[in-house]
Amino acid sequence: MPGADDVTRWTDAYFNKSKATVRRYGDKAVTYALFMRRPVLCTPRLMVDWLKGIAESRGVSFKIELNYQEGEWVGAGEPMLYLTGPFSHLVDLETLYLQKLGPACVASYNAYSMCVDLPKVAFLAMDARHCAGTEMANIMAYAASVGSEAAKRKVGAIGFVGNATDATAHYFGQKKGLGTMPHALVGYAGSTVRAAEMFRETFPDEPLTVLVDYFGREVSDALDVCRRFPDLVEAGKLGVRIDTPGGRYVEGLDPPAAYAVLERYVPEAVRGYRTETELRYLVGTGVSAAAVWHMRESLDKEGFRKCKIVASSGFTPEKCRVMALANAPIDVIGTGSYLPERWTETYATADIVAYDGEPRVKVGREFLLRPKK
Repeated sequence: MPGADDVTRWTDAYFNKSKATVRRYGDKAVTYALFMRRPVLCTPRLMVDWLKGIAESRGVSFKIELNYQEGEWVGAGEPMLYLTGPFSHLVDLETLYLQKLGPACVASYNAYSMCVDLPKVAFLAMDARHCAGTEMANIMAYAASVGSEAAKRKVGAIGFVGNATDATAHYFGQKKGLGTMPHALVGYAGSTVRAAEMFRETFPDEPLTVLVDYFGREVSDALDVCRRFPDLVEAGKLGVRIDTPGGRYVEGLDPPAAYAVLERYVPEAVRGYRTETELRYLVGTGVSAAAVWHMRESLDKEGFRKCKIVASSGFTPEKCRVMALANAPIDVIGTGSYLPERWTETYATADIVAYDGEPRVKVGREFLLRPKK
């Protein structure tokens, strides 16, 4: 996160030129209104902390007036906060503080939506490798935690219980990142069961979640792992993770079988009108609702009712809504898809609405002015 000495290099040139001009002709106290063009959750902490640090390093003070508490819903165009201070010290910060606000607000909104739709499912933030560097990874982890806490308050959701990296685990009350094995370890081991054994021997005190799609034998390998570790199943410490790619069906499924399994458990999910996307999430290839029900049914038939199901692969807010529609028996979702899909939605904007206390804003942005008392 750029420090005071790096601001000039990373800010827009016209802000630097404005700073020089203001210093030549005299400073003024200005008030900025910060807003977004779409509904979001208020997720300002990283930006606020950065602004406070810059103010301290410059020997000035900024007045930051939040109109919403962290995690509160903010409508499109509504001023999220007012920021007041010397023009010469605020004008060159806009580029950097907006970078820390907009993406966080949209990501937290997405995370909140997912947790509200699936309140009984635990979520893991597995977005780090999809982020554009460590600063984005920090922003996204913070955002997921804000959205999660908002969903807990709203509907008593389980929410996000952890994430993939040690560096940002603190946002979720954890000391370490969570996770067991990638596909590469299964390939290295040569079999799914052997990968599970290797992990168990290396980390004997940790719960075990095993990837079961590497060889395209999701159900067979899941059952083999359960038979190998029946004690972990009974203790509720064994889970199987389905991460089947969208190019094929889970073992044992095809279109007719996918419809059939949902007809057995949640017939209402496929009997109403569904969009093409909803049908794909319900009965399509990859990790569909039918795939999850098929896995649950297969485990239960063999007596492994306590084996948990972890689902991953493209769990966006929309996919989570469909999983809720199908009452999919998922225990944990690993997701990085709460990250904003359309980056243009993350653009936060700041406009000055007062100079030395006199209200003034460019034409068309009068809605940002403070209400008259």
